[in-house]
Amino acid sequence: MAAIEAPEVQLPADGELIGEAPSSPAGPIDAAEAASLPEPPMIQLPRFMQVLRFNQRQIEFVFKARRELGEVFRMRGMVRGGPGGGPVITSHPDHVRSLFTAKPELAPSLTGESPLRPIVGPNAVLTATGPRHMRQRKLLLPAFHGEAIERYMQMINEAAEREISSWPRGRPIALAPRMQAITLDVIMAGIFGIEGKPAGNTPEGRLRAATRASLAVSTWPIAQLAELMNIGHDEPRGLTKVGMSALDVATYAVISERRGAQDLDERNDILSMLLQARTEDGEALSDKELRDELLTLVLAGHETTANSLAWIWERLVRTPAAYDALREAVRSDTGAEEMIEATIYEGMRSRPVIPMIGRRVTVPWRLGEYAVPADTPVAMSILLVHHREDLYPDPFAFKPERWIGHKPGTYEWIPFGGGIRRCLGASLAMAEQRVVLDQMVRRLDIEAVDPDPEHAVHRNVTMIPAQGARAIVRDRG
Repeated sequence: MAAIEAPEVQLPADGELIGEAPSSPAGPIDAAEAASLPEPPMIQLPRFMQVLRFNQRQIEFVFKARRELGEVFRMRGMVRGGPGGGPVITSHPDHVRSLFTAKPELAPSLTGESPLRPIVGPNAVLTATGPRHMRQRKLLLPAFHGEAIERYMQMINEAAEREISSWPRGRPIALAPRMQAITLDVIMAGIFGIEGKPAGNTPEGRLRAATRASLAVSTWPIAQLAELMNIGHDEPRGLTKVGMSALDVATYAVISERRGAQDLDERNDILSMLLQARTEDGEALSDKELRDELLTLVLAGHETTANSLAWIWERLVRTPAAYDALREAVRSDTGAEEMIEATIYEGMRSRPVIPMIGRRVTVPWRLGEYAVPADTPVAMSILLVHHREDLYPDPFAFKPERWIGHKPGTYEWIPFGGGIRRCLGASLAMAEQRVVLDQMVRRLDIEAVDPDPEHAVHRNVTMIPAQGARAIVRDRG
């Protein structure tokens, strides 16, 4: 099949760093219109090779496909394909809009089919679909918005101050695991109502230790092989099943201990709230349902935020102009909040921790000049959307100044997803990043160990710095 030329890029006026993509029709259509349009072009590689390259080198894989095939293309992938083969991948904000705003029954989330399902189970807000997802979302929403975030602020400040004070000075360290220590303590405080780091001999302490150990081994080549073995299965298999056993033992121990508490109605932590929750039929959540939700919150609720912070620093220490501007704003208290926010926006644009999200359309769907039949998985490449030259001139440069005076577009900046599946913890994640960035800039001088950028490696559905964002930290001079 001949390569299809990408549409001509419409650049913004000189000097502007935020642009607009040309319109592209998208959304549900009838069968007759779908039959009149071509289907997206297919990447011409054997399925095994596509899955392997997508899993190991997703950045190179999707950028090469867009260069050769245009902004909509199809691959033979890991999720169940539709009538035309594997998932279709798009990178146009109008296509994103059509999927985010669709009725849930027309475009249900692909998270129920994701590699996370064997790990966190089918009952959690992340992997559930339909009424179950909406029920869990409504139950958890108060814990991640408004007054709840204000309660977490002291925890975030204390966790950041405690962790930053413990870092060795003057020698190379990986920032990612140290960010994880901060965000893990914050999310565990919110879930379990613990002040500070949990004691090691408590069920919560053992869960914290098991979580950190699991993350530490998850980038090993053997762990990535184990991920491939889980494709298409609802339960963990092989090495993943062995690795999950320590997390499960610790999680069930926490649930068992808390079930015996006499003051559940006086607590405002998430676990106590879930233990008191009842279904429409008056039934309590089972231990298995609680386990799925807790593991989702512990794992997804801290690791993505930590690696977002790690990526921001990986970019900052290699972009002196951006680092200098942030340092000047924060240390002089001149536009500090705006510059911190802009730096976070740009970090999450240039290095989204979750590079792709998806829906399975249940009716024929138009994507620009193409159409796909019902039951087709459609993935939105956050990486490709965030690196469109018409949206973000000089897209591979790290330029926080592009966000000064601008707010991210709902369908152009999508690190938290969107629609009814938008990340529940988005407000908490932003709050954590603001506090940690502010404290680090005020207290430390940080430099890169190696001037070359760190490559991305993939851990399940996330994209993380290969060396953990290695840097040298010193007390502020």
